[in-house]
Amino acid sequence: MPLMYTVQLKQEQAHDDSIWSVAWAKSEKDGSDIIATGSVDDYVKIWKWENEQLDLRYSLEGHQLGVVSVDINQTGTIAASSSLDSHIRLWDLESGKQLKTMDAGPVDAWTIAFSPDCKYLATGSHTGKINLFGVESGRKESALDTRGKFTLSIAYSPDGKYIASGAIDGIVNIFDIHTGKLLHTLEGHAMPIRSLCFSPDSQLLATASDDGHIKIYDVQHANLAGTLSGHGSWVLSVNFSPDNTHFVSSSSDKSVKIWDAGTRQCIATFYDHYDQVWQAKYNGNGSKIVSVSDDRAIHIYDCPL
Repeated sequence: MPLMYTVQLKQEQAHDDSIWSVAWAKSEKDGSDIIATGSVDDYVKIWKWENEQLDLRYSLEGHQLGVVSVDINQTGTIAASSSLDSHIRLWDLESGKQLKTMDAGPVDAWTIAFSPDCKYLATGSHTGKINLFGVESGRKESALDTRGKFTLSIAYSPDGKYIASGAIDGIVNIFDIHTGKLLHTLEGHAMPIRSLCFSPDSQLLATASDDGHIKIYDVQHANLAGTLSGHGSWVLSVNFSPDNTHFVSSSSDKSVKIWDAGTRQCIATFYDHYDQVWQAKYNGNGSKIVSVSDDRAIHIYDCPL
């Protein structure tokens, strides 16, 4: 019997404009599932997923020029957002209040990611740098230089050892966080890397590119372990399931695809969005996927465990 994946919920008109980013976390305080979305309408919205419904908790305002990226820390207590207005904002998820704002400089906070220990926020810069901001200090504390082009995507490895970045020219760099040294430069793509994601065991890195392909790399040896085709256009996001058995991708071909991590075969495709799907992410136990799109909708998918 094939596993049955279904669309569980469609939240239409969730924002007033394209939704570019989404994050899903579990609050350590009350165990609730929290989803953050960031939109071109300048708003960050915080949703609670309970009783199989999305409940809007907060509409957070402050950004001026469209929200490009959102993330939630490991404990589900703080959300971070970055915008074309050059600012990074930190939000308290319990109260909905802004904790602090950081001026990252023009186009220097394209993508943001919390470190696994929640102490840092990494951002990609148009100069090719990865800037590391202290969550406590609210300041840029260090930078890793890829010596490359515009950094579009960033990911931390779950074990906290590596940080990977994807550039507009298709180059992927992997750094050792402890030493700040560049470990590997991967040149498998020739077009922008919109998204990358480490596997839960930190052994593999998946990359999503405008060339329509997903590539899987062995992190330690920097070997290409597989190239996956199936999307009809740019691949905009890729995300591993927490149990390492599957990963999800989304594309400007309006589809969301689920892949078997072992066989690297596509096992389910959804064409429920009406426009390009910027991101798709698993929840903490891999039982659900959330996707967001230019069509202003949030979709939740049910994944068999």
